[in-house]
Amino acid sequence: MGKPTGFKEFQRVTIPYRLPLVRIDDYQEIYTTPDVDHLTTQGARCMDCGVPFCQSTSGCPIDNLIPEWNDLIYRGRWEDALRRLEKTNNFPEFTGRVCPAPCEGSCVLGITDPPVTIKNIESTIVNRGFEEGWITAQPPEQRTEKTIAIVGSGPAGLAAADQLNQAGHTITVFERADRIGGLLMYGIPNMKLDKQDVLRRVQLLQDEGITFKTGVDVGKDISPQQLVNDFDALLLATGATQPRDLPIPGRELNGIHFAMDFLTANTQSFLDSEHADGNFISAKNKKVVVIGGGDTGTDCIATSLRHGATSIVNLEIIAQPPADRADNNPWPQWPRIYRIDYGHEEVAAKWGEDPRDYAIESVQFNDDGNGNLKSVTVTQVDWSKPVENGPPFSRVAGSEKTIEADLVLLAMGFLGPEHYVVEALKDEIQLDPRSNYQATHGEFTTSIPGVFAAGDCRRGQSLVVWAINEGRGAARAIDLHLMGSTTLPAPGITMGSPLEPA
Repeated sequence: MGKPTGFKEFQRVTIPYRLPLVRIDDYQEIYTTPDVDHLTTQGARCMDCGVPFCQSTSGCPIDNLIPEWNDLIYRGRWEDALRRLEKTNNFPEFTGRVCPAPCEGSCVLGITDPPVTIKNIESTIVNRGFEEGWITAQPPEQRTEKTIAIVGSGPAGLAAADQLNQAGHTITVFERADRIGGLLMYGIPNMKLDKQDVLRRVQLLQDEGITFKTGVDVGKDISPQQLVNDFDALLLATGATQPRDLPIPGRELNGIHFAMDFLTANTQSFLDSEHADGNFISAKNKKVVVIGGGDTGTDCIATSLRHGATSIVNLEIIAQPPADRADNNPWPQWPRIYRIDYGHEEVAAKWGEDPRDYAIESVQFNDDGNGNLKSVTVTQVDWSKPVENGPPFSRVAGSEKTIEADLVLLAMGFLGPEHYVVEALKDEIQLDPRSNYQATHGEFTTSIPGVFAAGDCRRGQSLVVWAINEGRGAARAIDLHLMGSTTLPAPGITMGSPLEPA
């Protein structure tokens, strides 16, 4: 696809972010507006590779038709490219911003050269679709008599709602927060995903007939059993919101918070009052330590910097990844290499160095004598020397040190869903060994008939694009359950061929 010789003629050039020292003064998106000619050139780099691994099991989880819309962009057929993109992705404006792009990691061109800028192209296609008015509400022409309740309005819940609504079912989405979007609204900072883009999509879904109920905490405000009784099907899409804690001495001190509490309050206050209400955990004039890497840790770094933190240290227990693929990490696997994300770039621009310190274990939080955090005691770890019948690393003798800290943010991932949501069900729902709702991918049925689960609450903590995968798959399973057959597409299963029960 693309220009037959494009991959030889053109180099990979990504769309740049705004300058770090400029963007840290605001909460607007970090991205710049791409030039159309630039994207056309990048689309030309897509090869006619025979087997497009960008669409393989190691590539895009939602089976995006990447070579097709790359070719269409090269040919200047932007609206046609949008229609191909919409066939597999309900929300490309989200994935085009926050997805780590496993498709690029498995791009065939990436064997010898930098891969195609797939993520940049995807984002620009959908942005132009909104700008040109190509994306409009498309309510279903007919309605079935089936009703479905969805608990959770993150990417999995919204994707399922969109698909099931297109099939003509009547959908009600319950969200405990005051705004729709779940992770998209409050888990990702505004500078990485502008909330107006979330609201724009939610409005489209409302215009297409989906009912949203905010401020309704299922399991507290309403019984899940009532939803089972009142609706023809129930989908649990609550996410994996139980954070991993760090139970070391001093954990009870003031100044230690879970990352998501920090990020959620910050975004809510920003949207409510641009932080004028003070209803957030401020990093202003504080020495900040972020424990845990990943996207959440990076978002904590970037947010703390915008608050006006005086220093930021990011502790990662893993060893620093290599600059290039290791021998045990061959193509087309996701490349586990050293990367500089937007938050790291911003700190380096402001203070001259990357905030990350690798192979570090936190062993104690230290008190200032008044119940407040003063510092964190840490030690170096050696991953080449695992402890027998213990952790896969050992502490390095004599490496202990103390890091001053007024604020610690715990960004070490999530354990699973909060189970209070389903505790009032008449029948007990089965859990898997990781405490997620037990349901097979492709079927999404729980141990309770008519109750389904999708997204992080079933799969465990994962990517937005995987949540969309799960939502689309669950929608297909629910449609089949209710109607006896279905033509709804689902990634990794079918692209829309009819399916009937075995």
